[in-house]
Amino acid sequence: MSRALIIVDVQNDFCEGGSLAVKGGADVAGAISEYVDAHHGQFDHIVATQDWHIEPGAHFAESPDFIDSWPPHCVAGTRGAELHPDLDTEYIQAYFRKGQFTAAYSGFEGILAPEDAVPTGDRNPGALPLPEDTEAFTASSFADEDAIGLDDWLQSHDVEDVVIVGIATDYCVMATALDAVQAGYSVTVVRNLTAGIAADLDDAYAEMELGGVDLA
Repeated sequence: MSRALIIVDVQNDFCEGGSLAVKGGADVAGAISEYVDAHHGQFDHIVATQDWHIEPGAHFAESPDFIDSWPPHCVAGTRGAELHPDLDTEYIQAYFRKGQFTAAYSGFEGILAPEDAVPTGDRNPGALPLPEDTEAFTASSFADEDAIGLDDWLQSHDVEDVVIVGIATDYCVMATALDAVQAGYSVTVVRNLTAGIAADLDDAYAEMELGGVDLA
């Protein structure tokens, strides 16, 4: 049996200064790095997920309700979509990008990024992909029948036990954790290595526990 750490959406736009900042996001990025540095030997695999929006439809809105619609964030190819600089990527083996053309909260909706994908970028915050970049972000790039999803990757590496950390506790962390349970994994969420949108996360914790997630 293999054990994997899944780091969910620790991206610039979800941390302080980003377009959809979660309070404490930057602190969580640093705390995850310290955790990984101290505990990477306890995991056989470490992976990360990223929101990677191209044209996500109604997920973006000029007047968002902050429930089903949100301000533009994590646009593919922009600095906002890249991992926060306080997140040490040394031990991350694979990146899974989600939400290209629709809303996607769970990391299990993501597909494996190319091996040469760079986890941090130098484009200006909030900048849309430049015209010369757009070919790399076309729909055909993500319609490949051979695209590898997170579940496929974990199964191919004989993973049975996953630990989940990241942003946001009550959205993408919770969705990833509940999907992991449904996929048959033993799942633990480390609460102090997540940051949530709601001031009170009791409902999110209760929903996860009811869904079979262990909280640490």
